[in-house]
Amino acid sequence: MRSTVVKKVIMAVTGLIMIAFLLMHMYGNLKMFAGEEAFDHYAHWLKGDILYPIVPQGWFIWIFRTGLLAALVLHIWSAASLSMRTLAVRGPGYDKFKPQAQTYSARTMRWGGILVGLFIVFHLLQFTVKVLRTGFDANAGPYEMFVLSFSTWWVFAFYAVLMVLICMHVRHGFWSAFQTLGLNSSAKSQRWLNLLGIGVGVVLYVGFMLPPVAVLIGWVN
Repeated sequence: MRSTVVKKVIMAVTGLIMIAFLLMHMYGNLKMFAGEEAFDHYAHWLKGDILYPIVPQGWFIWIFRTGLLAALVLHIWSAASLSMRTLAVRGPGYDKFKPQAQTYSARTMRWGGILVGLFIVFHLLQFTVKVLRTGFDANAGPYEMFVLSFSTWWVFAFYAVLMVLICMHVRHGFWSAFQTLGLNSSAKSQRWLNLLGIGVGVVLYVGFMLPPVAVLIGWVN
């Protein structure tokens, strides 16, 4: 029982860490509207100058990536462990189990999480490792990579659909995390946390999709 509680807390805390990262990432993407110089400066600042000289130049991004990767691995591990335990408890009749009072987001958390994980891998291979280049070459800067990628309709459509899944995952995960941490013990707090979860999901979707929309219709080029 204690191990189950610990895993739920780990999943809740790591989930909130990743939601915070998404909000920060969204803020960075919105700098596209400030122009190429501002966006590229922000990207280079993150990779090189942030926290310098407290840490050596270029170290912060790797410390940050290591911490985020650890949070992601722990989140996946705790979610998988809890899912296997749930399936084991329900037994072979699980395929006939029909949830009565769950939202669509809640019912799709498992496969939604898998798709989110695959999306993260694609995103890293596209913009960080640059082995899946979508319209840009290996020497392109951050702004150029963004514009050339989202000028392609299928890249835009792919991200638009995947962001729906991510934001659904975030909406339910936000509410569930605070439930695990004991912060929605009353009906009123549950309603507020549910509204906040929906709000975070909507903000993330709109914030992440505004720059690609602007690129696709020619506002940003």
